[in-house]
Amino acid sequence: MIRVVLPHHLRTLANVGKEIELEVSEPVTLTTALNALEAAYPLLRGTIRDRSTGQRRPLIRFFACGQDLSHESPDVPLPAAVASGAEPLLIVGAMAGG
Repeated sequence: MIRVVLPHHLRTLANVGKEIELEVSEPVTLTTALNALEAAYPLLRGTIRDRSTGQRRPLIRFFACGQDLSHESPDVPLPAAVASGAEPLLIVGAMAGG
């Protein structure tokens, strides 16, 4: 079971609280976590990653255990603290501009 924190606009779309729990199969990677998230909340499909390419949307960032995972391979295992549910996976809406 992993914990995921969504930005406000995605929480509103999915009609969930700030943090949700998901059952994710091993190995726990960003890909498997997002697959589980989109399976549990179909309205989020296409909001975090492009439906056709599977690539992260430009203004979405991923953080875990104080690390920015946004530019890491989505198939690299997430930190053990995230996989165990001790720490959440943060999905953050980035700001553009200066």
